[in-house]
Amino acid sequence: MTERTALITGASRGLGAALAEALAPTHHIIAVARTTGGLEDLDDRIQAKGGSATLAPMDITTDAAMQQLCRAIHDRWGKLDLWMHTAIHASPLTPAPHMNTEDWVRSVETNVLATGRLITYVAPLLGDQGTAVFFDDPKPDSRPFFADYGASKAAQIALARSWQAECERLGPKIVITTPDPMPTAVRARFFPGENASRLADPHVQAAKIVNDVCNS
Repeated sequence: MTERTALITGASRGLGAALAEALAPTHHIIAVARTTGGLEDLDDRIQAKGGSATLAPMDITTDAAMQQLCRAIHDRWGKLDLWMHTAIHASPLTPAPHMNTEDWVRSVETNVLATGRLITYVAPLLGDQGTAVFFDDPKPDSRPFFADYGASKAAQIALARSWQAECERLGPKIVITTPDPMPTAVRARFFPGENASRLADPHVQAAKIVNDVCNS
């Protein structure tokens, strides 16, 4: 049987790492993140469960690296079965008139420009049979102090929704899902001191998402 492949962008921690572990029994994981240590820890957990992974310690905003990665995927496997895009830049919360230009540029580069480029590179690998999954937040663009993150996240999801509409009849399948709030590093940055016991377990959320995507 041909090996199934799953590209996880933002795989070193949080939901991305949980998705990689949930998919490892059925897919070879191509794990992308900037944090080498986090990727190595993920690889250890995947191998302990009998799975396999290719680690790609890269910044998704580095265009040449993403081109090289997608070409390497094509040369080795010929295609991708699944892409799950969890990579995100979360700038500190601030009033809209006080947004830091450096943070704003980083948000746009990561959340919008890099996502748009990746869509163009990954789409040929998915063909008409693959699946891409994007992760929305509840109302990220209408909360006070969320102007930076909210605007760039909303733009990212707008890209995904347009691609989804374009592919509705012929594929690939584009899924946009909104997980329950989880105790991730991104959320902790936005809601410091929040009672984490009230939040959803990333591994439970990942298992649900994988089941919904792979069995629908």
